[in-house]
Amino acid sequence: MNKVIAINGSPRKNGNTAILLQKALDGAASVGAETEMIHLIDLEYKGCISCFACKRKGTRFIGSCALQDDLSPVLEKAMHAQAIILGSPIYLGDVTALMRAFIERFGFINVSYDNKRHNQFAGKINAAFCYTMNVPKLISLLFGYVYMFNKGFLKKLNGTVEMLVCTDTWQFDDYSKYEASNFDVEKKKKVREKVFPRDCEKAYKIGRKLSAAREDG
Repeated sequence: MNKVIAINGSPRKNGNTAILLQKALDGAASVGAETEMIHLIDLEYKGCISCFACKRKGTRFIGSCALQDDLSPVLEKAMHAQAIILGSPIYLGDVTALMRAFIERFGFINVSYDNKRHNQFAGKINAAFCYTMNVPKLISLLFGYVYMFNKGFLKKLNGTVEMLVCTDTWQFDDYSKYEASNFDVEKKKKVREKVFPRDCEKAYKIGRKLSAAREDG
C-alpha cells in the first residue's frame, strides 16, 4: 500500500506544525494512502556521529545508517515510503535541533562522495517540508538558505518536492501571561482565523499531490 509518513520536528505534539502535518496526512489518506505521524520528541537519538560507515567500501551500510537508536526504525520507514512530509518550526533562524539531527542522519546516508553520481539513493520518494514561525512573512525571507538547503537534500530522493512556509503563527493561548509585547495580538488573532486555515488547506493539497504522484507518473 502507498505509505506516507509525516515527521514532526516540533517539541509540541499538538502545535501549529503538527496541525499542518496532520492536514497533509489527511490529504494523502483521501487518495488512499496509509499514513503515519512520527513525533521526534518521543525518541532518544543523536545526529550524525561522523563514523562514515555509510561511505566505506564493501560495507553493508551503504545507503543506510550504522548508528542504532530510536531513530533507526524511523529512517528505515522513511526510506521505503511513497512520500515523507517533514515539519519544523524555525528556532533562532533554523529548524529545531530535533529536525536537524534527523536531517543529518537521513540526508547524509543519501549523499555520495563518488564524482560519478550525485547521491546513493536509487529509488524515488516524494517529499515536502512544512515550516512554521511566529515572525511575519517579510522577515521569514531571511531564512532562504534554510529552505534552499532542505529542498536540495529532498531533491536527492528523486521525487516531487513541495515546500510550505507558515508565518505569523499563534503561539500562546493567553499572550498576557508572557513577555511578548513585540507582537500585535489582534493581528495574530486575525492571521490565526483567516490565514492559518488557508495554510492548512495548502498542506492538505500537498499531501494529496505527493500521494497521487506515483512512480509511474
